[in-house]
Amino acid sequence: MAPIRLLLVDDEADFRRAIARRLTKRGITPAEAATGEECLRLLAEQPMDVVVLDVKMPGMNGIEVLGRIKEKYPETEVILLTGHATTPDGVAGIKSGAFDYLTKPIELEQLVSKIHQAHDKILRAAEKKREAAYRARMEQQMIATERLASLGTLATGVAHEINNPLAIIKESAGWMRLILKNPQMTDIPRREDLEKAIGKIENAIERARRITHQLLGSVQRQEAAVVEVHLPSLVAETLELLHREIANRNVSVQREIAPEAETIWSDPYQLRQVLINLLSNAVQASADGGRIDVRLQAHGEGVALEIADTGKGIPKENLNKIFEPFFSTKPPGEGTGLGLFVTRGIVEKLGGRITVESRLGAGARFRVVLPKRHISAADNGAPSGGDDWLDQIRHLAREP
Repeated sequence: MAPIRLLLVDDEADFRRAIARRLTKRGITPAEAATGEECLRLLAEQPMDVVVLDVKMPGMNGIEVLGRIKEKYPETEVILLTGHATTPDGVAGIKSGAFDYLTKPIELEQLVSKIHQAHDKILRAAEKKREAAYRARMEQQMIATERLASLGTLATGVAHEINNPLAIIKESAGWMRLILKNPQMTDIPRREDLEKAIGKIENAIERARRITHQLLGSVQRQEAAVVEVHLPSLVAETLELLHREIANRNVSVQREIAPEAETIWSDPYQLRQVLINLLSNAVQASADGGRIDVRLQAHGEGVALEIADTGKGIPKENLNKIFEPFFSTKPPGEGTGLGLFVTRGIVEKLGGRITVESRLGAGARFRVVLPKRHISAADNGAPSGGDDWLDQIRHLAREP
């Protein structure tokens, strides 16, 4: 148990020092103050658990000091010391929030007992606060778990509905590519542009298929495909995918890339999804003529990706909620509330972490820290880390 932080306040120096020596012998080493003003100054410099405070002092008296203490440091307990003739002051002090009062001359054992009782009260209050915070976290986790479970029951059907049109698109793209290979099509105008467009369709189909697996949880669990990733190229590719939306909002994008942070070993498909989610959010949060800063820099043994916008920012009360499933500040119909939830899941699966800083009216800054080389479950001998919702639910259930 941590030692009791005690402040002894009395203008009678001999009395104060004698009590301090005797308390020290009993394992309680107090700080000392001779006036109410000095007491408040010490409290501003160092928190105290208990203040033993004389009522009758020159300048600011004990009752005034008590009021200041309870106003600025409500968790600090105060024991008042009064003379026999000033007992009503002690009663008034209790009404003002004092823990108790003792009359001079005091019995040291009684004072020690009161100090311990006051400290026990503080510990009980702190424990109640921790229990309340724990219950609040558990309630949030239960809500998230119920939502994930509900979505899990729909996952298979939704994945089927999405994958069916994807298969048709893929088959049609393949058919168009076969037609272009026909010798009769050799000299058609803009043949290279058509082949490039088909390639984009095929890449988008593959990306959509992977997104389906990540979002809805495929039956087969898939490990991250770890390859060497050139991050500046991935950023440029993502910005190209979003160029229409960026242009429509007249948003400027500034890139700052440190040479030592250009390459990592990770899954480019999942990293692309992280970039799309974060950059798309930054664009949507930006007003016309806004600015987005994309920075890549070394961070210890890994790299740090920062995406900052000059938008309206995120309210303080929402900062702890934005990574929860189905939480969205966008108008109805404009957001699912899954983007940042999925982003955090991907980042953590790749061995990284994501944080956010924001103030209303000052934009938001998302920071993703990733290892230089992602070690998959297969590499370290662990079971395959699933993408399905049951894994998410179990993870939530295990959180303290």
